[in-house]
Amino acid sequence: MEKITSKQNSKVKEWAKLKTKKGRHQTGTYLLEGWHLVHEAIMNNEPIKSILVTESELDTVEISGNFQTILITEEIANHIASTVTPQGVFAIVEMDGSKTALPSKLEGAWLLLDQVQDPGNIGTMVRTADAAGFTGVIFGTGSSSRFNPKIVRSMQGSQFHIQLLEMGLADAMTSFLQAGYPVYGTELNPDAKSFKQIKPDKDFALIMGNEGNGMSKNLLTKTTANLYIPIKGKAESLNVAIAAGILMFQLLQ
Repeated sequence: MEKITSKQNSKVKEWAKLKTKKGRHQTGTYLLEGWHLVHEAIMNNEPIKSILVTESELDTVEISGNFQTILITEEIANHIASTVTPQGVFAIVEMDGSKTALPSKLEGAWLLLDQVQDPGNIGTMVRTADAAGFTGVIFGTGSSSRFNPKIVRSMQGSQFHIQLLEMGLADAMTSFLQAGYPVYGTELNPDAKSFKQIKPDKDFALIMGNEGNGMSKNLLTKTTANLYIPIKGKAESLNVAIAAGILMFQLLQ
């Protein structure tokens, strides 16, 4: 087993750069941190290039499969980690650049993210989509990357259970509408309908907009209907991830 002890090692420098979008795109890889995510990646046959583990964790994790395993020091673990207290287990995983188009045969419910920025919101929505039984989530142009370290952690392995794509939402909407899918926007305007009035079957698309600005106007004009959630109290609005959770579970019953 290879052992690396210096932060000046070329591999360590490359791993540290995976915290940045530029570093990820230069290598075509991203970093998974923590045994739960690494185990999920192994179980779902993700393209893992190597697994990094500290000596203190070596005997506590069971790595099944023929992976290159590299022993690293606690100092290196702290250097490459995005968390304050890393668990000492990491995986270097290839980014799947082919996930930029919808499958030829569409089925199931899809969540579309329109310029959503907050990593916590995105991770929560992906996990909720997984829990609600959605087929996939599309990260529209202007949304934060699905390989952002905070988003990767926040998704908690759900990214390996459902399809995640990155593509323009105008093109995605065209494909869904041509396939006979209703596409629901989320915007409170005079023409919007309460989600309680909508009873879709299992095949539909739901768009959630930017935290501050809502959905793009050019997308709103193409939707089948725009939905809102009735609010009984005095709050002006709901957090986008909370709203998405309500709509996903209510629409896909």
